[in-house]
Amino acid sequence: MTQERGTSATLPPALHLGDGAASEGKEPRTARGRRTLRAILDAAAAEFGEKGFHEGSVSGITRRAGVALGSFYTYFDSKDAVFRALVRDMSDQVREHVAPAIRAAPEQIAAERAGLETFIGFVRKHKEIYRIIDEAEFVDPESFRLHYQTTAERIEKRLKAAAERGEVRADVSEVHAWAIMGMNVFLGLRYGVWSEDAEAGEVADTVAELLARGLGVR
Repeated sequence: MTQERGTSATLPPALHLGDGAASEGKEPRTARGRRTLRAILDAAAAEFGEKGFHEGSVSGITRRAGVALGSFYTYFDSKDAVFRALVRDMSDQVREHVAPAIRAAPEQIAAERAGLETFIGFVRKHKEIYRIIDEAEFVDPESFRLHYQTTAERIEKRLKAAAERGEVRADVSEVHAWAIMGMNVFLGLRYGVWSEDAEAGEVADTVAELLARGLGVR
């Protein structure tokens, strides 16, 4: 659930909205519109994180966001539409939160370590992400699959770039990328959602040692 070195967002973090943040043809065109859309997405995360998709409601989202019902339908066609947008938005938030730590690392094993530590920290502040992503498997399977597939593709891309630099073994592949992502997902669940009984840095240190032995140049 981490990202390769990339460009920074063009909007301040609180206002950043990725592609597909609103229903097709309903993208905001003003800063005020982006603020309203951001408020709706944040409220949807709280609503679905607390109640789940089926018990959550559009009226609950607008109440939390402090906007009129009409404002919701200015940007979204339905509850299903805002849920799909939320899954993409949460994926974007994780990527943007973790990316600076990865970019700042001196080499790839350190980058994976920094990415995991930062991810666990993010999860501890946004525990709802696990419920929302898990529900996506049944509410919107396409978004669920895309979330993990694009994450693994980013990991594979940066591993192969690291292999070209001689920082990790030359035969890194898609399998290695999915394995790293799988570790991150479940470590985030264990040490981010279920309990915070270990320092995120200590967890990341353990994984970095494992990766160094498994991915290190031979």
